[in-house]
Amino acid sequence: MPNPLVECIPNFSEARRPEVVEAIVQAITAIPGVTLLDCHSDSDHNRTVVTFVGAPGAVEEAAFQGIRKAAELINLTKHTGSHPRIGATDVVPLVPIRDVIMADCVAMARRLGKRVGQELKIPVYLYEEAATRPERQNLEEIRRGQYEGLKSEIKTNPERKPDYGPARLGPAGATVIGARHTLIAFNVYLDTDDVSIAKAIARNIRASSGGLPCVKALGMLVEGRAQVSMNLTNYRQTALAHVVETIRRDAARYGVSIYHSELVGLIPQEALMDAASWYLQLNDLKPGQILEQRLYQCASTSEPSAGASFLDDLAAGTPAPGGGSTAAHAGAMGAALVAMVARLTIGKKNYQAVQAQMNEILKQAERLRAELTEAVLADSAAFEAVMAAFKLPKNTEKEESDRNTAIEEATKGAAQVPLKVSQKAVSVMELAERAVALGNLNAISDAASAAAMARASLTAAGYNVRVNVASLSDGAAGDSFLNQLRALEERAAKIEESIQKTLSERGKLSLA
Repeated sequence: MPNPLVECIPNFSEARRPEVVEAIVQAITAIPGVTLLDCHSDSDHNRTVVTFVGAPGAVEEAAFQGIRKAAELINLTKHTGSHPRIGATDVVPLVPIRDVIMADCVAMARRLGKRVGQELKIPVYLYEEAATRPERQNLEEIRRGQYEGLKSEIKTNPERKPDYGPARLGPAGATVIGARHTLIAFNVYLDTDDVSIAKAIARNIRASSGGLPCVKALGMLVEGRAQVSMNLTNYRQTALAHVVETIRRDAARYGVSIYHSELVGLIPQEALMDAASWYLQLNDLKPGQILEQRLYQCASTSEPSAGASFLDDLAAGTPAPGGGSTAAHAGAMGAALVAMVARLTIGKKNYQAVQAQMNEILKQAERLRAELTEAVLADSAAFEAVMAAFKLPKNTEKEESDRNTAIEEATKGAAQVPLKVSQKAVSVMELAERAVALGNLNAISDAASAAAMARASLTAAGYNVRVNVASLSDGAAGDSFLNQLRALEERAAKIEESIQKTLSERGKLSLA
């Protein structure tokens, strides 16, 4: 059965405010069916590249929500950075991955562009395979003059009129949306701060200047070093190793060398194999000779479930994952049960009157399931942050003071994660309460089980909040955590009573 998968790699003009980046990522990952693969921020570029995949409809919605959130939080009139940009969400490429053709992604890009223009009032330009004009296939042409130049030209120059949306720029700027093939974003740093050398090398290697085919390149100063920033639009035509060696040769002409290179986002395994073949002279290297590739092939026919993998990790003799991650996992299981009940109700003749409500319950349940699944890893990361803080040096008074501050902040973070899990667990209980009242009677025990799993999640998360609060020296912060937790526990008790009553009224079973 076809299982279509589309990759989306939006570039946002922000990297110096982590809270803004986090809010955008949360807006994207809140959409059910979307999986976050990577998030790469560069403060010098002041740019963040997010990579996610999913079914076409989910990806389209997630991209829109990311654009909406970026428009709320990023003001281009105050933005500075070394990377060219025209918008808060600068560019949104869609890439066909599995059971999807390029024409599907072109259609997605045009639907998304039209919606962004109409609902968000942001000018949208279509590029690459989705371009409506040949000159707009090239992103650099659309981005010419950047935000500041486009702001004046868009009003007067018919050639700069957007494909969708108003012919004027607000604080969110414009957005470029399109469909393209897999691209490798790759940077090479030189052991010099002379940016003119990086610019000269970039001019020599980029295709538009008569250099290497399918290579786009800019020279800029990043972290005090000259950087050749590149996009390889077809790594099969111009191999990554060929690009690096050309830069190495050109750099030597100026008396400098490569300091290090940097991958932005993800890279196809084939491109790395090509690089290995080049440098190691493995002319007959085959995918089947890669250990991980063989393991993947073997596992594909008998791969254990994610739940089994989590239980194996949980049973291992390591501190993490632990109780906090288990709390999140239990909450996600509760949300999954609610979603199951909703799906068993939607479309059934006897439940036509509650279709709209059950569809909304399903949407919220899937969002909570995704958020709680992410919290499984977030709790382990918070624990590791506390352990890292305890390992900081304390040889001097300043070091000890800094260490104590780091421990306090990390502990607050370790309390905050299970508190958020507690909030989401109660939200799952509220959905389960509605599922018990409205859902398919044949699945009412599943709805009640969902509430029970969410209640267990709240209990386990509560233990983790309290143990971390006990370690805080900031009494006010600790009281705030505990007051929020007690309010959630009181709400959960009322939900349990309501579910008990509804189960009795519907004549199926009792929680007593």
